[in-house]
Amino acid sequence: MSWSKRQIITQALEEIGIASYTFDVEPDETQSALRRLDAMVAAWNAQGIQLGYPLVSDYMASDLDDATAFPDWAVESATLGLAVRLAPSYGKQVSPDTKFNYGAALRVMYMRTAKPTATMGWPHGLPAGAGHKMWRDYDNPFLTKNSPEIEESPGNQVRIE
Repeated sequence: MSWSKRQIITQALEEIGIASYTFDVEPDETQSALRRLDAMVAAWNAQGIQLGYPLVSDYMASDLDDATAFPDWAVESATLGLAVRLAPSYGKQVSPDTKFNYGAALRVMYMRTAKPTATMGWPHGLPAGAGHKMWRDYDNPFLTKNSPEIEESPGNQVRIE
């Protein structure tokens, strides 16, 4: 089961000390947090981090009770990232532990969503160099073989051919 946008926002507010049992969060504050969450995930999407979050083109179309479709390993980076973005608007300072944990969670997210870039072989006609054994390439002084192709298969599994 996926976390809802409301749950992510509640967790982020608790991280900065605005717990729902102590403070009453106004609906306009929740909507503002929702817009910031949408903007943060849209920025991640522009960086190539696609998590299945339902992006909207109109900020009024976003609903607090929509599922985020975040994988379990991305929830922490979303809540901590939102907490870091919301803290100044509440006059709060984020703890160093929160910043550190956000950086660690962001690195995990970058690693989990990394995709191989375009493959690059040797340019045609590249000289083999002094240490090259000519007998390996039939006395050709130039490199002709390309490096292995790296392809991404379904399910983000990297395959080398």
